[in-house]
Amino acid sequence: MWTFKLNILAFLFLFVGRYNTFALQDVTADLFGAENHGTMAAFGDFNSDKQTDIFIIREQSELMIFLADSKPPYFKPKVQISEQLLPRDTVITSVVPGDYDGDSQMDVLLTAQIKPKPETTVFIFWGDNHTLDMGGGLMLNKTFTDQPLVMDFNGDMIPDIFGVTDENKKSTEVCYLTNRNPVWRNALSSPVTMRIPHSNAFIDLNKDFTADLFLTIEGPAFETWISKDGNFTRAEIMPAKPPVTVVGQSSFVDFDGDGYQDHLLPVCLDDKCQRSAIYLAKPGSKEWVSVLSDFQRRDTVWSFVPGTPSQPLALHLGDYNLDGFPDALVVLRNTSGSGQQAFLLENVPCNNASCHSVGRMFHIHWDQSDLGAIQNAIMATFFDIYEDGILDMLVLSQAAGKNDLIIHALKNNFEADAYFVKVMVLSGLCSNDCPDDVKPFGVNQPGPYVMYTTVDSNGYLKNASAGQLSQSAHFSLQLPYTVLGLGRSANFLDHLFVGIPRQPGETEIRKQEWTAIIPNSQLIVIPFPHDNPRSWSAKLYLTPSNSVLLTAIALIGVCVFILVIIGILHWQEKKADDREKRQEAHRFHFDAM
Repeated sequence: MWTFKLNILAFLFLFVGRYNTFALQDVTADLFGAENHGTMAAFGDFNSDKQTDIFIIREQSELMIFLADSKPPYFKPKVQISEQLLPRDTVITSVVPGDYDGDSQMDVLLTAQIKPKPETTVFIFWGDNHTLDMGGGLMLNKTFTDQPLVMDFNGDMIPDIFGVTDENKKSTEVCYLTNRNPVWRNALSSPVTMRIPHSNAFIDLNKDFTADLFLTIEGPAFETWISKDGNFTRAEIMPAKPPVTVVGQSSFVDFDGDGYQDHLLPVCLDDKCQRSAIYLAKPGSKEWVSVLSDFQRRDTVWSFVPGTPSQPLALHLGDYNLDGFPDALVVLRNTSGSGQQAFLLENVPCNNASCHSVGRMFHIHWDQSDLGAIQNAIMATFFDIYEDGILDMLVLSQAAGKNDLIIHALKNNFEADAYFVKVMVLSGLCSNDCPDDVKPFGVNQPGPYVMYTTVDSNGYLKNASAGQLSQSAHFSLQLPYTVLGLGRSANFLDHLFVGIPRQPGETEIRKQEWTAIIPNSQLIVIPFPHDNPRSWSAKLYLTPSNSVLLTAIALIGVCVFILVIIGILHWQEKKADDREKRQEAHRFHFDAM
């Protein structure tokens, strides 16, 4: 009888676990209350409280910073850049938080178009003790042909602004703002004709832990500039041309877990984008591999939404199930014209000949009812809502009769109890002696590279890598940290490597290694000083997993069970003692007679 009950219990736990593994829960009201409208533009820890805040554009003319809070609604609008602070007819096109003057406080960069001019103007508002100096904003004295790439061009761990300026439309320039005054320099040794919208990236492409420069140029084609001794040198290690002419935004992830960053490219196979695909190119390879080509659901064919300069076709990537392989969120439209919605693309083992050389592919989750309930989706991305290492989802949709987009928040109720490591690399401009007692957490540093190696539960070597804030333009919506899944292996991480950009002329790679990192932990790395990796420090914060909770419950249950047994035995022994005492007392009285 007991065996039968245990089997039923095990089946129920298995069924509930399988259901929860793919369940999503709408928590929009808990997060935003009635303020869930606007366009998500960026993420960053604005007030240095180790919680990620959300930057939202309202009415295309003002910026609201929603600060994370411990009470519902968990994100509250606190800081505002109103349209009165910008020139008339200014349309905000993107937001890039970062520490542009090196004072370890978060500043805010806005890119905008001032109608009717098409060029991109850049505004910067300086951070001032967890707020913004609204009276001292800076408008750059040059404009760009497109949104610039925020990167660390000279390796000083202060973000710089890279792009093609309107003054010379084929020469790239970089703007340094260390002293809050724009200093312009020619960036590359040869001219390039940048594609608009571009998907340039600042990412390590040859696994030397130093960020390189990837450019998308007209053609469409790609150029890779490798960082050698801190200087960028053109190198052809990527396929020269994609397999089709209608391409989306390039993105970079360690798709197959080999430690190298792979180039993902969503494409349309025809001019009207009725047929779609996702291609992958490995570093140094001259061929494109299809990792998703089947967009048919029963009798209906879906496809990508054709991109526009303001909203290009792009993938938003993250490891939602913590298996060590990055997944994707993307918006698809029904080719029959019945609407569009967001879908989850899971990274699974390859099951056809087209992706055999990579070993992995994307699989579309057609039956995610929570995502499907959001009609007219425009954009979807990953975000760790509760700072627990599990990536949740934020979806933007267009509502009829409203100018602003509607924000939906979906909690990822992933219950398979996989493990992760969450890494954030700071600027390292100061450590414990920052000016004005500033906490250097809100800096959004582009360029660091993170990789781990460990052994899984089967004894096989497992690794994964990621770049931090490799792209900044056209709503890339990258998180200011990296979440690397470990699967269900609870082993310590054997090695965790962190590398940062180096300065021109510097031959030594700036890389540090940590060993025996505890799973389900958040590591905040402070690379101070930059040129002495052995002195870098790391602060470790633990996030208990479900197994820890279950172990505690089991331990408490065993203790309670043992206490009950001890209590029963003690009670029985006490009854026996009382009976023996009565017998003894009776015997004494009998003898006295």
